[in-house]
Amino acid sequence: MRKNFLTFGKPDIQESEINEVIDTLKSGWLGTGPKTKNFEKKFAEFVNAKFAVALNSCTAGLHLALDVLEIGPGDEVITTPMTFPATINVIEHVGAKPVFVDINEDTLNIDETKIESAISKSTKAIIPVHLAGMPCELDFIFTLANKYNLKVIEDAAHSIESFYRGKKIGSLSDITCFSFYVTKNLVTGEGGMVTTNNKDLAKSIRIRSLHGISKDAWSRFSDKGYSHYETLYPGFKYNMTDIQSSLGIHQLSRLEDQLKIRNAYWLMYDKAFKNIPQIKTPSMIDDIVHARHLYIIILRLSKLKINRDEFMFKLKKMNIGTGVHYTAIHNHKFYREKYSHKPEDFPHANHISERTISLPLSSALDPSDIEDVINAVIEIVNSFLS
Repeated sequence: MRKNFLTFGKPDIQESEINEVIDTLKSGWLGTGPKTKNFEKKFAEFVNAKFAVALNSCTAGLHLALDVLEIGPGDEVITTPMTFPATINVIEHVGAKPVFVDINEDTLNIDETKIESAISKSTKAIIPVHLAGMPCELDFIFTLANKYNLKVIEDAAHSIESFYRGKKIGSLSDITCFSFYVTKNLVTGEGGMVTTNNKDLAKSIRIRSLHGISKDAWSRFSDKGYSHYETLYPGFKYNMTDIQSSLGIHQLSRLEDQLKIRNAYWLMYDKAFKNIPQIKTPSMIDDIVHARHLYIIILRLSKLKINRDEFMFKLKKMNIGTGVHYTAIHNHKFYREKYSHKPEDFPHANHISERTISLPLSSALDPSDIEDVINAVIEIVNSFLS
């Protein structure tokens, strides 16, 4: 057993980020300013998008996406029940109704073949979620969106490095939203980014992200002198700070190198678990580049004398941290009660949510950490064979 607890989702922070934050603190400009503008420019280039707007979270991005696309009361938004609550909460915040479509049990993403049957006259958008870094089947979704005049907002919180059929995630849809939370592949502590190829959408998102006023603080208070502003829209306080961007600039520059490390660890897991019938490992799809954000195993409980939560508790006792991605949203109290959802309404999502475990995967880890996880998982499996 490990001597020290292995934290799930350990961030990879290096001296370059630390020095950049110190420089920002010494500069006296801590809010949204030149470093955020630089981060936005570099990020747009990285994902091959025309425009990028830095925000304080991916949640803010999803909310603003719905807001600028004028989706609200009486509208419906189709998405997956296998996601973090934020994806669904923002639909509620704008007064629209979330409509769930079950998942594909191999990819864990929304089952694109079931989307059309969920479309109604009230449907205004689809939010595909690229779970764990695996892009959804976007060609199929775009075809439906064009047929029914729907907007597509990608939840790419897990998918900064992903490619879909040779094209970068972040360059394809009306709006794509990314997360830089502390467990993500690119970390700013808290933070997010939206990308789009639509100039008007980018401008509206930027204005609404900072109270809906016509000028940001850098424009009002920089060495160019004070400039008056006016309120154009009752906006929100969703902007990213230069302190966060100081981390993001350097995290972005190392992202591809860090992906190589996570790839190596991914292959270690695959090799170790491929012949263990009690465990299902992640599926891959040709011509799609997985971002390797989460390594998710699915327990085949019929072959084990232990349930998922007990399995995770055993790992914790062995000093291995894990995660659950996710408990299906339709089983959460608020959505279960408001929409009268039952577990069996979305059987694939329900099945996976009772069996899924995310194992530690970070470029900040050492190969010995991955070996510790592998040994712990195999030991528990062997101790509880059915």
